[in-house]
Amino acid sequence: MKQTENRKNPNHKNWKKAVVAFLSLLTLFFIHNTSRLYAEKMTSAEDVAQWRREQAEDNLESESQKIEYQGKIYRRNAHVKAILCMGIDRPQNLKEPTVAGSGGQADAIFLVAQDIARDKVRILMIPRDTMTEITLTDLSGNILGRDIQHLTLAYAYGDGREKSCRYMAEAVSNLLGGLSIDGYMAVSMSALPVINDGVGGVAVTIENQGMEQIDPEFICGNTVTLMGRQAEAYIRYRDTGKAQSALDRAERQKSYIQGFLRAAVEKAGKGDSFVPGIMNEISPYMVTDMSKDRYMDMALAFLGSGQDVGAADMITLPGQAKETPIYDEYHPDQAGIQSVILDMFYRQE
Repeated sequence: MKQTENRKNPNHKNWKKAVVAFLSLLTLFFIHNTSRLYAEKMTSAEDVAQWRREQAEDNLESESQKIEYQGKIYRRNAHVKAILCMGIDRPQNLKEPTVAGSGGQADAIFLVAQDIARDKVRILMIPRDTMTEITLTDLSGNILGRDIQHLTLAYAYGDGREKSCRYMAEAVSNLLGGLSIDGYMAVSMSALPVINDGVGGVAVTIENQGMEQIDPEFICGNTVTLMGRQAEAYIRYRDTGKAQSALDRAERQKSYIQGFLRAAVEKAGKGDSFVPGIMNEISPYMVTDMSKDRYMDMALAFLGSGQDVGAADMITLPGQAKETPIYDEYHPDQAGIQSVILDMFYRQE
């Protein structure tokens, strides 16, 4: 596990390299094995077809921005933009493309609803283990088809850059009933210390037992101002021996985002150079389809609004956590999702 910057462990680097190598090999094996299983599974394609039919019954109508739901008419709110934000478990920057399976997975997945008329945001947290249809490729990047898998893997099947982001955006759009994604931004988790320290540290309250094993300050109930690698340790740690530990981690990520945004608003109020400076620092760790002017304007507008993002502004994708003998899964509740999407991105006529 990660240590704080002031506590050195002589075996830490070798241990970290071994874990990264193991995870890379595991992902490559998963993709190779999935490719083989996918070819076999085509003989039972009716299962997937049935799943698609069930999804279609509950999904929003992707063909039109105007829909009817429970006797009411809704239209997509043009002032609310859907921005997909992803935290990638890749131990370096995102400057170079990679072969399928080695570009990391999307460990943190958030869809930001930014109201550009009021400069307010709401955030939909999508669990990484959400079971939904994603694009599958072989190790050369050739598309094999689509299948129901963990959403986090949609990024791994791409090139670690734009293609991975497009696969994620497509999967999230389909999961949310065809909701148009207006932009995406993926950031390597390696950028966390830079982002965290750029706002002067982030205050969080430790709410999970046993986290002191990764940092002695992480005692349940303590309020800690995270600095440097502490931020990465806090956000990324999960007890893999515990069922649905990824959901516990996602709740920590939500609390961290709230603390970070409060610190960022305060920092931005002290000078105009904050946003350009931090965005320039993390640019090697970032992939986006938005122009620099666009995401800078969005960031400045939000920070200038002074919004205090709280728990009510952060929503978890409706669904049910389930365990299998091998993997944790999160099964989306399409009826619940439809209600959330209408509330966040549509307006009633």
